[in-house]
Amino acid sequence: MDGIGYTVPAVAAVAGVCLLELSVLRTGLLRRPAYWLSMIIVLGFQIPVDGWLTRPEAQIVRYNPDHILGLRFPWNIPIEDFLFGFALVTAVLLGWERARQRQDGARR
Repeated sequence: MDGIGYTVPAVAAVAGVCLLELSVLRTGLLRRPAYWLSMIIVLGFQIPVDGWLTRPEAQIVRYNPDHILGLRFPWNIPIEDFLFGFALVTAVLLGWERARQRQDGARR
């Protein structure tokens, strides 16, 4: 059952958010350099925090090895954490962008 418990939902979350943007919302957010800069900033905070939480010598958060792929980098962070982080932050930003676009449309 390798990867099923955590990996499949992580990949599905990324695919779902991207499909939502490309087929329904169409905000153009994923084409903006500011979005990608924001994601780099998020990673700049996510890596040290997740690294501290998952460090091998004193893990605070533990993952069942049967439910992840086992790819960990840097500092023992499961790759699935990055996928969920991407999906979560992107979904929030898409919601904000959609609300802003609706507000701007209502003003016109």
